[in-house]
Amino acid sequence: MGFIDDIKRSYSQGSMLLKLIFINIGVFVVLHVLVIGSLLMNAGNGILQWVELPSDLGLLLHRPWTLITYMFAHYGFLHILFNMLWFYWLGRIFMEYFSPKQLTGVYLLGGLGGALLFLLAYNSLPYFRALPEPAFLKGASASVIAIVVATAVYAPDYRIGLLFLGEVPLKWVALVTVAIAVLGLDAGNMGGNIAHIGGALVGAWFGLRIKQGRDITRPLNAAIDAVVGLFNGRSWKLPRREKKSSAEGYQSQTEPRGARPAETVSEEELDKILGKIKVAGYDALTDEEKDKLFKASRRRTV
Repeated sequence: MGFIDDIKRSYSQGSMLLKLIFINIGVFVVLHVLVIGSLLMNAGNGILQWVELPSDLGLLLHRPWTLITYMFAHYGFLHILFNMLWFYWLGRIFMEYFSPKQLTGVYLLGGLGGALLFLLAYNSLPYFRALPEPAFLKGASASVIAIVVATAVYAPDYRIGLLFLGEVPLKWVALVTVAIAVLGLDAGNMGGNIAHIGGALVGAWFGLRIKQGRDITRPLNAAIDAVVGLFNGRSWKLPRREKKSSAEGYQSQTEPRGARPAETVSEEELDKILGKIKVAGYDALTDEEKDKLFKASRRRTV
């Protein structure tokens, strides 16, 4: 029981990035235990199809939950290993600029974007419609690529170290990732590469809109908060938008203007702002970030 307790403790105390990775690993383990059990009982290998996203719209109507479950399921060990390492590596950079809720929102919206482009392609293009059997989509790749592209669009000159290449701007990493997906459209994993492109489009959308002070993840996160509030037995009300403020693009009316004095600017927030200046310059800061920096400087000189 000590091992299980350690896992529970790590999950409860971990960041949202680690929680999403834990969920992916947990789903992988449970599914493959069930698959092995079904094979031992000679029951076939139909379990995975209940979490995979089918290209057939008739099947999808009977399995609508697969729009979500597919992005937490993986085919094999190398599949989940590569995705989770990639997610952890780029997710940490994403978290230098954005909140845990935004990470969850981009992950889910990236997966949904990949799913929708996959379904659109397989149900509209003649090549795919002529296929005798439906295709199935599974894996977090579209979600992870959305995180990669979102971060690259927001902080294109952020430099990361690559083996044999040294430090490379993040924008080139994202461009190569998208190029691989595009060039792979004539390969065996066409459905997966179509989903990758869908995830990349969502990531680019998030990055561009957040620069304009708009957060496309806000409606989804508000819906998640509402559901969580219902299960927790708390009343819930979406705060009215008052003004564009932070990277999240809004300020709750329940938080009055000037409600955050200088002493509430945490060291973590200040470090993120200074890191952003280092990467993109002072002009890249939002009005609220400039205000926080000003308040923090006043606090340190008092």
